[in-house]
Amino acid sequence: MSTVFIALQANEETRPIIEAITADNPHAVVHQQPAMVKIDAENRLTIRRSTIEDLIGRDFDLQELHINLISLTGNVDESDDELTLSWHA
Repeated sequence: MSTVFIALQANEETRPIIEAITADNPHAVVHQQPAMVKIDAENRLTIRRSTIEDLIGRDFDLQELHINLISLTGNVDESDDELTLSWHA
């Protein structure tokens, strides 16, 4: 198995995003650091626009992730509704 991850700045804007990621990916492991949050997951991690919108109470464009994105690893599959990190076999 291979691990994918996303690392985001730790701030008020990313708190609901991180909450949404962990809600949609119960297998994910969150590593809190002073200035960033790194979320690891085996094989696959999916970020859903709808879950983020439910938590923030407004429309959310997944491109907004890039404002607070530090790094990621894995193959990226992105649509208007989801961003998925995975390793293709």
